[in-house]
Amino acid sequence: MKYLFSLLFLGAFFNGVAQEMTGQQLLDKAIKVHDPSGNWNSFKGNLQVTMSTPDKPARVSDIFIDLPAQKFSAAATRDSVMTIYTVDKENAWVNKKDLRSPQTPMESTDKENERAVFMKNYYTYLYGLPMKLKDQGTHIDSNVERKTFKGKEYLVIKASYNEAVGNDVWFFYFDPTTYKMEIYQFFKTDEIGNVKSDSGEYILLSDSHLINGIHMPKMRKWYYNKDDKFLGADVITK
Repeated sequence: MKYLFSLLFLGAFFNGVAQEMTGQQLLDKAIKVHDPSGNWNSFKGNLQVTMSTPDKPARVSDIFIDLPAQKFSAAATRDSVMTIYTVDKENAWVNKKDLRSPQTPMESTDKENERAVFMKNYYTYLYGLPMKLKDQGTHIDSNVERKTFKGKEYLVIKASYNEAVGNDVWFFYFDPTTYKMEIYQFFKTDEIGNVKSDSGEYILLSDSHLINGIHMPKMRKWYYNKDDKFLGADVITK
């Protein structure tokens, strides 16, 4: 009976917190946890990310991000091929080389040059969370939901985006006492903007990597929403 009472009390407490706090207020609390000194907008630094996926060799990416100068590079190595994606303000290009024959040039395509911009947006978005939720074109639902995910209670905010930014709907899960971000999840939408429940992925975050005063998730594990199938993991290795 005492245990049941405790569960009921905690449920009522979390629900009360969710009702009293707006989405923006929860976001501000989370940002103070992840970027306590407000360093993200002036971020300049390096990190190495190792990505592993089932039945494929690991890909090691050495990443450089300089937000004030609008510069980005990612040197990704898989097997014997190194691909270097570079973005400098409005210019993007790709250099490739076979490490077994470094003197032999490898040509890149326009599609690969476009991928350099994608890589920049991908890494700066995911490693810039939750601070990136302050970007223009992002709409934070004023409602804070209380959800249970994998047996744990979370405070959750919903984010949608201007069409030019993206059509996916994202949900961000925060610990209700520390406000640390522990999960994010996205869904595709149909032609009228409704969430397609069998689409998208969820990402579990664990450990912390401190760089330039910012707490980034050291490990991310990716799963399909529809069947919990494991897709892969990436780890900050430097």
